[in-house]
Amino acid sequence: MRRHSSDHLRGPSQRQLRVGELLRHSLSEILARGDVRDPELEGVSVTVTQVKPSGDMRHATVFVEPLGGKKAKEIVGALNRHKGFIRGLMGKTIALKFTPELRFLEDTSFAEAEKIETLLKSSRVQRDLHDADDSDGP
Repeated sequence: MRRHSSDHLRGPSQRQLRVGELLRHSLSEILARGDVRDPELEGVSVTVTQVKPSGDMRHATVFVEPLGGKKAKEIVGALNRHKGFIRGLMGKTIALKFTPELRFLEDTSFAEAEKIETLLKSSRVQRDLHDADDSDGP
């Protein structure tokens, strides 16, 4: 039975958030140990920033960011090539009925935040802010 059509507007359930964190910690441990052998991942520190499981917990989108943000596309590609192997390792460490299928994506939120910060510090924005302060006078 289908609930309400607005369920997707509510955001993730408490269970999805809890499972996402469980998966994030498990993935972080696997990557920190270096269990995945791939030349693209060798000597690279990868941060798992967020894991979003689907409503049925069968799939999970994993957002990752390599330290320094360099070679992100290659690293995400390597993780996606080994997602079956990683899923198998996770299945041994987490207590879930099913280990979700994984899909790795680059987390671009850090780059976006840096871009916004640069814009806010620009002389043009500072000038506009200064002009707005002057017009608010007594």
